[in-house]
Amino acid sequence: MLKYGIIGSGQMGSEHILSLRAIPGIEIVAIADPNEKSRELASLMLGPDNQTTFFDNHNDLLSSGLCDAVVIATPNMTHEHLVIEAMRQNIHILVEKPLSTTLKGCDNIIKETATSNSLVWVGMEYRFMPAISRLISMSQEGFAGDLHMISMQEHRFPFLDKVNNWNRFNENTGGTLVEKCCHFFDLMRLIAGCEAISVFASGGRDVNHLNESYSGMTPDILDNAFVVVNFEHSIRAMLDLCMFAEGSEDEHRVSVVGDRGKISISLPSNTISYGKRTEGRQGVVKEQLSSSDAKYVGFHHGSTYFEHLAFQRAILENERPKVSVEDGYKAVAIGIAAELSIKEGKPITLANLY
Repeated sequence: MLKYGIIGSGQMGSEHILSLRAIPGIEIVAIADPNEKSRELASLMLGPDNQTTFFDNHNDLLSSGLCDAVVIATPNMTHEHLVIEAMRQNIHILVEKPLSTTLKGCDNIIKETATSNSLVWVGMEYRFMPAISRLISMSQEGFAGDLHMISMQEHRFPFLDKVNNWNRFNENTGGTLVEKCCHFFDLMRLIAGCEAISVFASGGRDVNHLNESYSGMTPDILDNAFVVVNFEHSIRAMLDLCMFAEGSEDEHRVSVVGDRGKISISLPSNTISYGKRTEGRQGVVKEQLSSSDAKYVGFHHGSTYFEHLAFQRAILENERPKVSVEDGYKAVAIGIAAELSIKEGKPITLANLY
């Protein structure tokens, strides 16, 4: 029985709690959150008979000796500090994306891993969505041949309200293209199987949060962008982000195209289509996929549940994390380069950031 602690029981923390409750061999023994309402919500999710210890301070949870592993689902700007503290307690860690809001913060975490026995896993749950997992498998098995183009689209609703509206400001989030889009940059690297070379982006803050003010400060997060990432081996990837597109049929679309064929998925319709160049349009196959194997589906198509199964196995079998701190660093780097490209109006070479 692995004993888990949850640091941060807000929106994403709640999804982790419900996913973990559905997995045998895991017990949630401690929850820390400074917000009383968040702690009360967590207690309701755990049920009236829960024996969980609640803390209003993460330090008390980490030093309690109760936990084998912790899930860190706190505001982005706190991740670096919390991950390092947890490593110094030799606790295994799943930290929500992004790993940090800065490359220096990511570097500090990576350096700490050299002297820690903790397994540190970055929460890139998009990798574990059934439709995306299927696309990745087919691509790696060579269905599309040698890849040349990767296309990702997220057309969705604006950022949700969070405690103290911390997610309205670049200083706290790292910027929209770090906070939200490191998921996609992580997927691009995984699918391409190589490293990004340069980034060129165009984006703006055009619709959302324009009339909001917090302590006299106006939100500065982007609400739309196009990002082009050039990878090694002549692979190009593009992200099309719009956060005022509630009228979309599908929130996510991902396509990969190689010299032999194309694979595409759509979510939440949960469909995949694929076809070979030699067979043309008439040979395209379309399938309806299912998340039925997930004991808890939640807001991410069962991916958080599947991610926790893999994290649990990595702890028990002493495996390397499927999403390492190095993966987290490189996804953040692409996001930072994209934000910088928009500010400076020019392509950014990633080697100049590292």
